[in-house]
Amino acid sequence: MRLRVLKSFRDKLNDQVDYIARDKPGAARKFKEEVLKRIKAIPQMPYAQRKSIFFDREDIRDLIVKGYVIVYKIDKKKGTIEVFGFTKNEDNSFLK
Repeated sequence: MRLRVLKSFRDKLNDQVDYIARDKPGAARKFKEEVLKRIKAIPQMPYAQRKSIFFDREDIRDLIVKGYVIVYKIDKKKGTIEVFGFTKNEDNSFLK
């Protein structure tokens, strides 16, 4: 499956990395590396993560990394996985 990381996700991740970097640049760099490493592993087992708490659908999953929720959609017909959501809280803020 092909992995697509949407701009909405990239923007939220970069905002969080910038925030962390204000106090701890090294920690921010390690955090971003860990997030990207875990995202790149999704295609091997896309259904390994829990069904999303934000959507009542089997094709949308939540990946948890250091307390942050990364939301992605599996599209079997297109053969793609779209990473679109990034949030720390259960507030659907990534949907806006």
